[in-house]
Amino acid sequence: MKQGPIFKKDTLKRLLKMLFEFYPLALPLVLFCILFTAAVSSIPSVFMQKVIAVLEQNQGGNWAQVGPQIFRLVAVLAGLYVLSLASSLAYTQAMAVITQGSLKKMRQRLFHKMQGLPIRYFDSHPHGDIMSHYTNDIDTLRQLISQSMPQLLSAAVTVLTLLSIMLYFSLWMTLVVLSGMALMLVVVKKLGGSSAKYFMRQQVSLGKTEGYIQEMMNGQKVVKVFCHEDEAKAGFDAINDQLFRDAEQANTFANILPPVVVNIGNLIYVTVAMAGGIFLLTKVNNLSISGLAFSISVIVPFLNITRQFSGNINQVSQQVNAVIMGLAGANRIFTVLDEAAEEDQGFITLVNVREEDGLLTECQERTGLWAWKQPLEDGTVRYTRLAGDVRLQEVDFGYEKDKPVLHNITLFAEPGQKVAFVGATGAGKTTITNLLNRFYDIADGKIRYDGININKIRKSDLRRAVGIVLQDTNLFSGTVMDNIRYGRLAASDEECIAAARLTGAHDFITRLPEGYQTVLTGNGGNLSQGQRQLIAIARAAVADPPVMILDEATSSIDTRTEAIVQRGMDALMKGRTVFVIAHRLSTVQNSDVIMVLEQGRIIERGSHQRLIEEKGKYYQLYTGAFELE
Repeated sequence: MKQGPIFKKDTLKRLLKMLFEFYPLALPLVLFCILFTAAVSSIPSVFMQKVIAVLEQNQGGNWAQVGPQIFRLVAVLAGLYVLSLASSLAYTQAMAVITQGSLKKMRQRLFHKMQGLPIRYFDSHPHGDIMSHYTNDIDTLRQLISQSMPQLLSAAVTVLTLLSIMLYFSLWMTLVVLSGMALMLVVVKKLGGSSAKYFMRQQVSLGKTEGYIQEMMNGQKVVKVFCHEDEAKAGFDAINDQLFRDAEQANTFANILPPVVVNIGNLIYVTVAMAGGIFLLTKVNNLSISGLAFSISVIVPFLNITRQFSGNINQVSQQVNAVIMGLAGANRIFTVLDEAAEEDQGFITLVNVREEDGLLTECQERTGLWAWKQPLEDGTVRYTRLAGDVRLQEVDFGYEKDKPVLHNITLFAEPGQKVAFVGATGAGKTTITNLLNRFYDIADGKIRYDGININKIRKSDLRRAVGIVLQDTNLFSGTVMDNIRYGRLAASDEECIAAARLTGAHDFITRLPEGYQTVLTGNGGNLSQGQRQLIAIARAAVADPPVMILDEATSSIDTRTEAIVQRGMDALMKGRTVFVIAHRLSTVQNSDVIMVLEQGRIIERGSHQRLIEEKGKYYQLYTGAFELE
């Protein structure tokens, strides 16, 4: 895949705009302090010239005459230095707050943005790469904001001020300095560019190394079982060696650059001193804004200016890598922020209702009855009782436009019916359930919920009406009670416990060290896979949706536990519309209708008994004449 640019041209402009947005008052004050400090650091040469000029004019040694003038100049310079020190302390302290605050706000903005991204984004991007936005990319901005940008601004102001002072003193001497600086800039561009290139490679290699370590840690049991330790070590050594080579190259160029720049600065200093001496001895006419002739009072301050000039160029060269890496990180962050948010044009909402004399009335409290609230063109509102009637009509879908996955899917599930999907992996079973809650939108056809096109239902309300238990269980850091309550945050402890009893999770939870208050970490690593699945099922039960999707919900549970769960599941499914995906055909025998899918098409449908009598694909699957996988 062709790699895009490290960063876009407007990345810096956009980053600065965001910083001013975060701190609209503090940042301008910081910039003023930086400008003031930089300007003050540039003017000692002017005072030096004036002091030397005073001494040249009074070579007779009349201290009483020149002393007050010199003291006055020194006092003014000392006062400026005191103000510069206060300004420097103020902006460095403020930048610490601005830097950390900006990183905090950027993480918040990034996280809030990700909550609004469609499932497609997370399915198509590696999770490790997504995590790196919050760690590596954000961290590259820390040095850019706190150090590089203030130093670059200070150096730029100092260089411009010094250039103005040099032109004020002598055009010829200025040309000598600029000739040497041109050579220095060529070296900085060459060495700094190479260093930046390898620093970027180092970041990529570092990410690969971290990813490999994480993969080996997660799969450590598999590594041990198959005696793959030597191969794992060899794989790590190869990746680690590449990281070493990239880091070595990056730091080699980075370490060469400062001494080279410093020594070029020394050569410029010597060249300026020699040129000044030649100009002085040959009595060259000086061209300057000040009109001063060549003298010691011009040449000596010019040497100091030269040292400052080259020192600031050296500071800039040391920040090249941090700037490039920071802008690269900012570009990756802006790429995420520019991602299209999940579209939702739904206007029908789900509300609590109370039924009186056959009429539905909206209310705020939870009554156990829900209705779809649909505003009409005449300003009135229509309430449709939530029943759980789901129908798909001639649905076509593909994750990519030119690669269809589902073909002309038509089915219906009336309230309280249990519909099962069976078929080989990749047949389209999970894809159908992804369409029911609009994780993806269909290419053609209709999906209706209680007679309403789901495109008209607001996604958050649609998903409140469709519960789902996935094959891969996700538990969050917190207590068992917190994880069950995740299904409905307003649920009481009693409701959470009732849901656990219903699904058969209560018995094992009460045997945990702290019962429902047992803290789970690492995705419930201290529980068995079956126990984690039971908690996930209880979480769906406490949500109490009229439609339930069970995607291999009992695939990780042993036979004995499955019998316990099945009793709870039967109670949970009572009165609900249920879609079941299962590889264990024993779990779908009591379904009202079984859909057999193959390559995105429904090839058989009917009850268990009817499909057995037809002796088609389902019969082959059930009798073992055909492998499900």
